[in-house]
Amino acid sequence: MNLRRLWAVARKEALHVRRDPRSLGLAVGIPMLMLLMFGYALTLDVDRVPFVVWDQSATPESRDLIARFAATRYFDFRGTVADYSELEREIDRRDASLGLVIPPEFSARLAAGRAAPVQAIVDGSDSNTAAIVLGYTQGIAAAFNQQLTLEQIRRVTGITPVPAIDLRPRVWFNPDLESRNFIVPGIMAVIMGLIAALLTSLTVAREWERGTMEQLISTPVQPAELILGKLLPYSAIGLINMVVAVLVPLRGSVLLLFGVGAIFIVATLAQGLLISALARQQLLASQLAMVTTFLPAFLLSGFAFAIANMPPVVRGITLIIPARYFVSVVKGIFLRGVGLEVLWRDALFLLVFAVVVLALAIRATRKRLD
Repeated sequence: MNLRRLWAVARKEALHVRRDPRSLGLAVGIPMLMLLMFGYALTLDVDRVPFVVWDQSATPESRDLIARFAATRYFDFRGTVADYSELEREIDRRDASLGLVIPPEFSARLAAGRAAPVQAIVDGSDSNTAAIVLGYTQGIAAAFNQQLTLEQIRRVTGITPVPAIDLRPRVWFNPDLESRNFIVPGIMAVIMGLIAALLTSLTVAREWERGTMEQLISTPVQPAELILGKLLPYSAIGLINMVVAVLVPLRGSVLLLFGVGAIFIVATLAQGLLISALARQQLLASQLAMVTTFLPAFLLSGFAFAIANMPPVVRGITLIIPARYFVSVVKGIFLRGVGLEVLWRDALFLLVFAVVVLALAIRATRKRLD
């Protein structure tokens, strides 16, 4: 391999990117925009859920129950309604996602030591949000029940009972349970993989479409020099995109993140070059790059959907998806702060994948240069 020829190819590709503002905007601007949007605009947190109440009891006990809902950050009290029809209209207009119906005998039944039913009507048009809202509602109701039970025991026996289990939860790595903290590390793999493969998927195909590949064939440039030379400028662009990503606070090593990130970038760039060498048409290459990078990275990497909940066949397919391992590495560095002693298997797979795909890209290019 001649380093001078390799550098000449890399310089040629860098000049092409610089002179094409659309490619440069795609390479730098879109990842920055998407990271900012996903990091600050997208959230999976369910809080400030609007709710209304039909309080037919209007007693201190019913107001205490309502206050428990209104006092949390998970619910937003929007007022009371006079009947079922008004409650239904509030939910139909999406002004409320939860409606509580407290019966007239609520306080009397509690005073008599009997069960007092309270109806919770939840908007189930969004099943995920509805399930979370039901969990919040049941948790508040359970705490209210526990308080009433303790007060009844205290009145009867004069002794304040001590709970048998004193549960003190501690949340590690993401103590505030903010979805942003795991969305941003996960979306890094999706965005970087997609952009890298899309950029390089057009390079070799563009040479064929513009008729410049014949000129390259007539030069002493070897296939490995051509592929690596085209890979270098886009690798630098990918590392620039990672600089934007690390603006999000992380617990682990920045050097380890950039090291493994560089391997992942090379792997996806090589994947794009392989697609480009095989397709020989820019439109077809870009479509193949989208199908083979974005969809697997989004659906099968564990970023959006838990791999453990997938069917066994699909779980087996995820084993060859590089984004799966990069998502694991990034979350480990960003959230848990672990090092290579824990993440070495994921990093090793990415390294092997990069070498194999790069070799295939060189081989596929060799067939067209010979």
